[in-house]
Amino acid sequence: MGKKVITRRDFLKVAAMTPFTGAWACSLKTKKGEEPFGKSGDDGKVKVVLIRNENVLVSFNKPDPAVIQRMLDDAVSTLFDVKDPVAAWKQIIKPSDIVGIKSNVWRPISTTREVEQALKRRVMDAGVPEENIGIDDRGVRRNPIFQNATALINARPARTHHWSGMGGCIKNPVTFVRYIPDYHGDSCSDLARLWTEYNIKERTKLNILLMLNPLFHGIGPHHFSNQYVWEYKGVLVSQDPVAVDAIGVRILEAKRREFFGDDRPLQPPAKHIFLADTRHGLGVSSPDKIQLIKLGWKEGILI
Repeated sequence: MGKKVITRRDFLKVAAMTPFTGAWACSLKTKKGEEPFGKSGDDGKVKVVLIRNENVLVSFNKPDPAVIQRMLDDAVSTLFDVKDPVAAWKQIIKPSDIVGIKSNVWRPISTTREVEQALKRRVMDAGVPEENIGIDDRGVRRNPIFQNATALINARPARTHHWSGMGGCIKNPVTFVRYIPDYHGDSCSDLARLWTEYNIKERTKLNILLMLNPLFHGIGPHHFSNQYVWEYKGVLVSQDPVAVDAIGVRILEAKRREFFGDDRPLQPPAKHIFLADTRHGLGVSSPDKIQLIKLGWKEGILI
C-alpha cells in the first residue's frame, strides 16, 4: 500500500478546525498490526502526565535539582499508578539492562544536567550499575553504551524547529541516524521511520518532554530569541512519544495564540507528529485517545 499523500492545503484546512488536527487524526487508523505505546485502563487510552511547579527554575536553563527530582518522581509514579517512584521505574528497567539516557545538548535550551542526573539516579535505584548507564546526544552512534543499550530513556526540551515544525520526543533520536538529511524531506514527515529502522521503538521505555522554558516561535535554522520563550515550568511524561509530542505541540500553539493574538500555525506544520500515528503506527496523536493527567501548579496551564 502506498503512502497517503497529505497536501499543505489539507493540513491547513484541518488545522483551522482544531488545535492539533485532532478531528482529522481521529478519522485515520493506525497501521494494521501496530500497537501504540503505554495503553492503560479499560478505555485503552494512552496516559500522558503533565506536571508543573512554580519553583522548579533556579534560573532560565537551570532547574532546582530537588524540585525536578520530585516532579519526575510524581509524574512517573502517576503514570504507572504506584506510590513509590522506584517501584515505578522497576516496571520498565531491569538490573540487567544497559541503559542509554538520550539527552539533547542544544545550547540555548538543553535537557540540563539536573534532569539527566535525576533520571540516572532512578535508573540506578532500579538496580542498574552505574557503569551500564550512559548519557549522550550527538555521540550516540559512537557510544558503546548506546550501541549495546537494551533500554533507552528519551528526554529533551520542546521547541519550534525550522525543518519539522516542533522538536520533541519523536525527533530526539535522530542522532542515531547515519545521514540525518535523509529525514528532512516534506517537513520531516517520516521521522517516525527511524524508530523502527534503528530499533528505537522497542528499546525506549520512557519519554520526557521538558516544558520548563519552551521556544514557541522561531525564524530559520537554529534560531533562538528570548522574546519567544516563557517559563511554563512543566514536564510531560509518557511511554508514547507521539502522545507526549501531541500534547506538547498543543501547548506551543496555545501560547502562540496568546502571544500573537490570533491563530498562527507553526511553520512548517508539525505534521510528522500525526503522521507518526496515522502513517507509521508509532503511537497516538488524537486528543480523544489520550488521557491527560494534570498535576501541580495550574496558573497559565493553557490546556
